[in-house]
Amino acid sequence: MQTLLQPAPRRETLGANVLFQIKDLLLSGRLMPGEQLSLRSTAEALGVSVMPVREAVYQLVADQALEVAPNRSVRVPTMTGKQFKEITEIRLQIEGYAVEQAALKATPALIRSLKRLNKTLAKEMDFADSDRASIVMINKEIHFSIYEAAEMPMLVKIIETLWLRIGPILNYDLRAGSERTQKKTAVGHHDRMIAALEQGKPLEARQALDSDIKGAFDYIYAKQFS
Repeated sequence: MQTLLQPAPRRETLGANVLFQIKDLLLSGRLMPGEQLSLRSTAEALGVSVMPVREAVYQLVADQALEVAPNRSVRVPTMTGKQFKEITEIRLQIEGYAVEQAALKATPALIRSLKRLNKTLAKEMDFADSDRASIVMINKEIHFSIYEAAEMPMLVKIIETLWLRIGPILNYDLRAGSERTQKKTAVGHHDRMIAALEQGKPLEARQALDSDIKGAFDYIYAKQFS
């Protein structure tokens, strides 16, 4: 846990920074489903007292991104197959709309950044001993760079809420060194999505995203819930 966190910066309120850091662990899939979150260890890693960590955790529990176990420990929720299906269906609709909007507003700077990130993702997947956590993080950065390009903050907030639940389970696809990772399946979907964004083609961009989300769903569902 300590290696995944950085001391909380001081330019904003302490509580907001602590919440941001813990959210990022979930969004980036750096915590596994069922993994416990130690308040004391997290506070030490961030260089803060336990109080702001506890407040951030309680907020995430209220958002159902974390849960309190019967023994009072805090952990990342596990997910049923039914819940996974439901969230995936919602993601296809909401994230698909965000990608369509981004295709109408994508800038050359965004396209260059996305191509660079996807190239880095491909390189990370080349190495059997690569940092799987970094693969999940780069994947998240690619997706959210696109969603933010839609210039619809409320929409991005909704997507973030979904990813707080779905982020950890993506470990079973990207972080576990799956066949899809070895074949760089996500990289191919990203390439097609980026090309559609560059050409200003909303439908094609959405189709590439759909393939990315559905492919990950099919693989994870077969491995974890069948």
